[in-house]
Amino acid sequence: MRPENSDVINITILIPAYNESATIIELLETVARQKVDGFALEVLVIDDGSTDGTRDLLDARPDLYTRLIKRETNGGKGAAVVNGLAEATGDYILFQDADLEYDPNEYSKLFAPVSRFGADVVIGSRFIAPEYTRVSYFWHKFGNRVLTFVFNILNNTTFTDIYSCYLMYRRDLVDADSLKAMGWDQHAEILSIAVAKGRAFYEVPVSYHGRGYEEGKKIRAHHGIGVILTILRKRLFR
Repeated sequence: MRPENSDVINITILIPAYNESATIIELLETVARQKVDGFALEVLVIDDGSTDGTRDLLDARPDLYTRLIKRETNGGKGAAVVNGLAEATGDYILFQDADLEYDPNEYSKLFAPVSRFGADVVIGSRFIAPEYTRVSYFWHKFGNRVLTFVFNILNNTTFTDIYSCYLMYRRDLVDADSLKAMGWDQHAEILSIAVAKGRAFYEVPVSYHGRGYEEGKKIRAHHGIGVILTILRKRLFR
């Protein structure tokens, strides 16, 4: 929903980063080039105790972000997200991984349902005819389908890709202080809360250039168990 008495919708781009020296500057330069009419970007980078020079690169380019949050030890993506949410001021939150699997050049697609339809939640789906998608692991895609199927049954929704990095939601729907999950299931917890409180949900096609394990991909099949338990908990104990 467009804020009252405002012609501009503010989007907080939340970028957790851990040992992403190979991609972080290219990613931020791409984000900085995004100019979408009616929208302003707040770019928050959370360095999660990187040891590969990521922080030095970020310190050298303060022009590429609004704020840099520095964690002295690696606490995992969930902890980094909570730190970022605590400092976010945008009307909407949009998650952006630092590894270039998802392309910021597609922000205009994600923002369109907000300006046109007052969307509460927008997901960038890799499974609804994107322009291009790197062929990746069968079991990752299968697992995502299973998680999405479970989520849809319990929440009466028709999402195609709940574990896309590109999750955008109205910031006032989710109280960051109330989040319990700190692992891979945190994404499901945030989406569950946003869907329970929101009314208008949209998906748009996005391209995907997935990394392999040798390139640093971290999620594993066993993480799915925690995700399903979190989806169940949030649905049954609202």
